[in-house]
Amino acid sequence: MKRVLLWTGGILAALLVLVVLAFRLSPWPTVAIIQYVFARGDAASEERLAKHVPAGIVTRADIDYGPGPSERLDVFVREGAAAQPTVVWVHGGAWIAGSKQGVSNYLRVLAGEGYTAIAVEYSTGHGTAYPEPVRQVNAALGYVLAHAAELNVDPARIVIAGDSAGAQIASQVTLIATDPGYAEALGIAPAVPAGTIKGAILVSGAFDLEGMGADPSWFVRAVLWAYSGIHDFMADERFRLATIVGNLTPAFPPSFITSGNGDPLEPQAHRMVERLTELGVPVDGLFFPAGLEPALGHEYQFNLDLPQGEEALAATLAFLRQTIP
Repeated sequence: MKRVLLWTGGILAALLVLVVLAFRLSPWPTVAIIQYVFARGDAASEERLAKHVPAGIVTRADIDYGPGPSERLDVFVREGAAAQPTVVWVHGGAWIAGSKQGVSNYLRVLAGEGYTAIAVEYSTGHGTAYPEPVRQVNAALGYVLAHAAELNVDPARIVIAGDSAGAQIASQVTLIATDPGYAEALGIAPAVPAGTIKGAILVSGAFDLEGMGADPSWFVRAVLWAYSGIHDFMADERFRLATIVGNLTPAFPPSFITSGNGDPLEPQAHRMVERLTELGVPVDGLFFPAGLEPALGHEYQFNLDLPQGEEALAATLAFLRQTIP
């Protein structure tokens, strides 16, 4: 009996060592946990938003914008709509999780206000590394412009948008479209002419990856290691181009930026607003008092049961009416 217990204990100890090594040698075991948590969060958000979706919204799902299995987009429009001002939305998920389905009902709400709302999917799984999602979203934007008529898109009235990591990717695609030198440094040619993107809606975004990586938590280290594909991601010059605040120019389009007072990324949103203001770029910011209770967490804007969520939607719609009337 003693031998059996020792043998069993030895196996358990060996398994524990293997688990610890797996988490140390690769970010993907941690990422798998994060992906599970994010999927549950997306499902809960979609369920909450369902009652806010107006009737008469038509969905065209899984339109191929490229050959890859993740290169798909969904289009939401009011029934009978013609070419309309358009919001191209990039979903969040810490660059390694999430899906376009997680923002579907929010985009249906926008569609109900008279916009063509487009959700872009991009690769997030094992084997995908930066800047592939940026390349994909850039290509999706080119597809939207090239197929504007069949997608109910007014090509003269396009705004790019994103939440969380999607806000960072949307910002980076905007830099590619507005700054030839930046596009050349990154090695991705813009898929749309300069001036195509009339505005940017950036909610709960990460705009300073370099700052995040300076003293990272286990979560940030795992996410940026997985997304960059490099263990020492801070040393990679190309990955440092993913920091938006350090690469902005006056050519960046008018922007709407918001974050909750309980969101750990809120300071980055403030820095984004401050830098755009310094550059003379029109920017609307929506923020809340530090002492607001209960604190508004990450991606608070997707909860339209909150008065602050309704306020963010109203501010988003006001920005759209002003930017792509």
